Amino acid sequence: MSVPFNRPRRSFLETAALGVAASPFLTGLPAMAQSAGAPALPRAASARRSSPQKRLEPLRRIDAGVLNVAYFEAGPANGDPVILLHGWPYDIHTYVDVAPMLAASGYRVIVPYLRGYGATRFLSADAVRNGQQAAIAVDIIALMDALKIERATVAGCDWGARTACIMAALWPARVNALVSVSGYLIGSQEAGKMPLPPQAELQWWYQYYFATERGRAGYDQNRNEFARLIWQLASPKWDFDPTTFERSAQAFDNPDHVSIVVHNYRWRLGLADGESKYSDLEARLAKAPVIGVPTITLEGDANGAPHPEPAAYAKKFSGPYAHRLIKGGIGHNLPQEAPEAFAAAVVDAVRL
Repeated sequence: MSVPFNRPRRSFLETAALGVAASPFLTGLPAMAQSAGAPALPRAASARRSSPQKRLEPLRRIDAGVLNVAYFEAGPANGDPVILLHGWPYDIHTYVDVAPMLAASGYRVIVPYLRGYGATRFLSADAVRNGQQAAIAVDIIALMDALKIERATVAGCDWGARTACIMAALWPARVNALVSVSGYLIGSQEAGKMPLPPQAELQWWYQYYFATERGRAGYDQNRNEFARLIWQLASPKWDFDPTTFERSAQAFDNPDHVSIVVHNYRWRLGLADGESKYSDLEARLAKAPVIGVPTITLEGDANGAPHPEPAAYAKKFSGPYAHRLIKGGIGHNLPQEAPEAFAAAVVDAVRL
């Protein structure tokens, strides 16, 4: 799960305003507005759910930066680009329903496997298996360059939401609009040193587990069982079936998966170094830069993962901005649990 390194999803923001539940005074998803010049979601598509057997295939591959990236693409090649980013412990099938909805509406949809997931691989055996926040964001900028995409709408959940926020903050000229589940997720190692109240620390139990060699070995030996537990805790009302889970769990067989995940969480706590080539970017991120691109943030009303109150991060968005609370027992994996709401946010974000 995405745990910004600022007192996991906290520092940089007013402490008194923070909590672990969505703001009670926010309303549900508004009806999707129609405006000239922007594609709308077909009603038929927005009412469908795919079967658990549906896969985002075929995959394409391209060298981008330090990676050979495996990604799914749908929609017209000349459509407005949308990049959808998954998190941990999830995969591209977070968007198994969202991607075809947007493609059917005329968008060019790109859904990449992040480093350490699925068929994405490092180009060099000597490359550092680095999970720090800046590295993952640079990966996606490199993917845009490789695909010759100058600007795109970026949208994500968990690690993907944090990556999308970083892209919007550091490279706003490359981002048309942002959709981020659980809001502003940029952090720093320094902020991660700040302790939380005991109950909040308890919610990050796996972060401390990964800090140990026992935790690394345990995750390596029990990847699927571990991920299934996180899915259940983070989305307590999501009744996913075994086939749905196994479809995503295949992505954890990546040979670099454990190294990337463990480094990600150790780096957040300052227990592992990052790469010096990202130091300048991390220094900028440590200042909690304000995001100026049009943004919609989303939160599920049954998110079992730690997350801040929307009021705590609203001021981090200086451009056109809206927040939506998605009701109906929606948990942490919001794009897969409420695909219509997520797809609607992507369509609406550019119109703000």
